[in-house]
Amino acid sequence: MPEEKPEYQRVLLKLSGEALSGNKSFGIDIKKARSIAQEVKELHTSGVQVAIMIGAGNIFRGTRGREVGIDRVSADYMGMLATIINGIALQDILSKEGLSVRQVSALELRAVAEPFVRGKVLHYLERGEIVIFTSGIGSPYFTTDTAAAMRALEIKAEVILKATKVDGVYSADPVTDKNAKRYNEIRYIDVLKQDLKVMDATAISLCKDNGLPIIVFNIKKRGNIKKIVLGKDIGTKIY
Repeated sequence: MPEEKPEYQRVLLKLSGEALSGNKSFGIDIKKARSIAQEVKELHTSGVQVAIMIGAGNIFRGTRGREVGIDRVSADYMGMLATIINGIALQDILSKEGLSVRQVSALELRAVAEPFVRGKVLHYLERGEIVIFTSGIGSPYFTTDTAAAMRALEIKAEVILKATKVDGVYSADPVTDKNAKRYNEIRYIDVLKQDLKVMDATAISLCKDNGLPIIVFNIKKRGNIKKIVLGKDIGTKIY
């Protein structure tokens, strides 16, 4: 039986820091990180070009800093640096899976990451290297969701795969509201009108203005990433 052809040739996977923490409340669960790395390898092996934007909620989130009185700008920079820690870990784990991986940081930290140069990133992707984006876009007041949308557009990704702990977009929090409705598909404008907490409004608006689809899916279920890329009905598509 012939292997199924991927529906997308270039994707940006948006990973939260919590995705790397597994069932832990803090830090990196190596077993979970390795499982994600193996899924990325399966995707890469099928011929898909993969870029990853990583968050840092498992180490430090800017909003937490602000809650305890840290200046907004300082807190956001702390969060950006935390994404680099996650990036180093993920790069090492992916490398041990036999993949060639580049960490590209919006903040200059040449000892562990390269600066973002669009032409170089496109070259890396075209020759089959995995690219991990860290430190957002390097500026405070912008989330890694917005950074994911910006980088996806810059590298001409065909879709953003938004990894979450639930199996799609709901009308309300499915954890607290048993009557919450799950959407198979939903328009950008409806996400904004209903103020659904999928990605921040800036990220959704960027995708809307440029026609970049987002697929929200459950990262905890093994195999979902590849199924999405093969065109299976997984998660919620925002279009």
